[in-house]
Amino acid sequence: MAERRRRGAALERALLDAAWEELSAHGYAGFTMDAVVRRAGTSPPVLYRRWPDRDTLVRAALTHALEGAHLDVPDTGSLRGDLLTLMRTINETRVRLITVMNAHLAGYYQETGTNPAHLLTEAREANSDVIWERALARGETTEDRLTERIKRLPFDLLRHEILISFAPVPDEVLEEILDTILLPLLG
Repeated sequence: MAERRRRGAALERALLDAAWEELSAHGYAGFTMDAVVRRAGTSPPVLYRRWPDRDTLVRAALTHALEGAHLDVPDTGSLRGDLLTLMRTINETRVRLITVMNAHLAGYYQETGTNPAHLLTEAREANSDVIWERALARGETTEDRLTERIKRLPFDLLRHEILISFAPVPDEVLEEILDTILLPLLG
């Protein structure tokens, strides 16, 4: 039986999935439009009609990967519990995404003058904002202590730990980030 021809959103998803797999496997240096065409089982015009060059396709694949990696906002009843649950989920599900975005794409950032923060800002999730709003409502911190840098701190430290090992972070490190670094700054 012949495979059904992909069209529209299904085709675009298949192309972006293939591009993401190529980025993950070979990094930006080994990423080619031809490799994506082969992996997706399509033809060059199909790909180039949607993304005229490699950089545009890389950005689209990263955005697609970030959108597919959406996380639910935990609600444990405490700031510590919410942050720990979210950090554990990131730690269990996003090591590959974080590694690819930071380590494999250095050449992309250099060539395009962008950085991971640009991409994350474009596809930013409101997960942590909801957590911080709940913490304020419960009186667990005050607005004067809750700067943007403080809000990013536990996730920046988690990302750093992942990038120095390219592996999930031990749970005791996640707890240490919260209990000895972040929470004392908020109290």
